[in-house]
Amino acid sequence: MILRRLGTPPSLPELQREHRACHRCVDAGFITRAHPVFSGHAGQRILLVGQAPGPVETDQTRPFAGRAGRVLMRWMIRAGFDDESDVRQRVYMTAMTTCFPGRKHDGSGDRRPSAREVTLCAPWLDSLLATLRPRLIITVGSLALSRFLPGRRLDDVVGGAFTHRGAALRGRPREQAILPLPHPSGQSRWLNEATRLALLDRALQTLRRLREWTETDA
Repeated sequence: MILRRLGTPPSLPELQREHRACHRCVDAGFITRAHPVFSGHAGQRILLVGQAPGPVETDQTRPFAGRAGRVLMRWMIRAGFDDESDVRQRVYMTAMTTCFPGRKHDGSGDRRPSAREVTLCAPWLDSLLATLRPRLIITVGSLALSRFLPGRRLDDVVGGAFTHRGAALRGRPREQAILPLPHPSGQSRWLNEATRLALLDRALQTLRRLREWTETDA
């Protein structure tokens, strides 16, 4: 990778070009087809990290293009974005593993990427963080949460915001902020309880404030 070879972050177009050519998980035998899915451009101050793309996202070559994406976009509009176009214009979207991991053996849903797959894909996220330098990171689901706030549970963090060191954010951020969200997938049962819906509502109110902060120069 460019980051390892030169010791400095690559430009975003260089990083994206290398990322699209990645076939590590194919070589390791986890998937049969490599098709990294992510979207964004230089200058975006918000980074959203999900679990992995689904088959719809792979076909349309953009993150959150399916049913879960429609739910996510409704959440984002509640948080102050104008519409889906506004979200995609302001938010860089990627995932812990950026290729579709395939279906579960029993056909009940998409397979959760293994720890080894996450490790294989991690250098792309690491390089993106160094290159994009986002002010706000939105984690979507427990797998992304484990990368940025290891050891935390959704029930303990959704509704709040945190520094990159894991401390609860109080008042206006002075540095990069992390905001956890649950996964909007219909497979997730996390939102089946009223108390958790209240946590989601609080999280979206917090996101509204942080979105406004990302657009300031301070």
